[in-house]
Amino acid sequence: MRVLLVEDDADMAENLRASLAADEHEVEIASDGEQGHSMAANGAYDVIVLDRMLPKKLGVSVVRELREQGVSTPVLILSALHDEDHRVEGLNAGANDYLGKPFSTRELLARVRALWHGRDRDVQTRLQVGDLEMDLLARTVKRGGKKLDLQPREFRLLEYLMRNSGQTVTRKMLLENVWDYHFDPQTNVIDVHISRLRSKIDRDFAQSLLHTVRGSGYRLEA
Repeated sequence: MRVLLVEDDADMAENLRASLAADEHEVEIASDGEQGHSMAANGAYDVIVLDRMLPKKLGVSVVRELREQGVSTPVLILSALHDEDHRVEGLNAGANDYLGKPFSTRELLARVRALWHGRDRDVQTRLQVGDLEMDLLARTVKRGGKKLDLQPREFRLLEYLMRNSGQTVTRKMLLENVWDYHFDPQTNVIDVHISRLRSKIDRDFAQSLLHTVRGSGYRLEA
């Protein structure tokens, strides 16, 4: 599981990172609300663990803005403010869970797992971006009602892009999530597959969906 941890206390962040890593999760850390918001909006994380009181942008504001942008990643808010009013405010902003400080590491890990398993049970079987539709059960892709013939790797690549539609997806993210190996800056495998995929989903249509973000990666959006 890829976890984004947004925590400004360096010691706590490192302790939580070590505990999550020991539970076999990959952890990335942001130290303030603005950085956390940027990483959450542009990265493919499975769960976000977010401190409420953050510099530059409060945790509740981060959650609210992510939900307004359509980012549905499960969020666990951590806070020393855990009376009913504060919990309700956090949940109403779009958080999935709220954990008061101090807390035990065991409870934190259990809640993170529960958020991921809960999301896993709500897996979508159909994805859509504009007039591009993917049926995950039938393994078919259509655009404007026209069936597109994709190879298995192209299908997986498109699925990942559709699940992260509207967000910039980096080459590293694609290699790690679509090809299952770590970043090799010399490989051109992504360029080749993106080119083939673009020719199939965009070539015969007036509007392009697959965009290159210069210096960053790719974005699929209507």
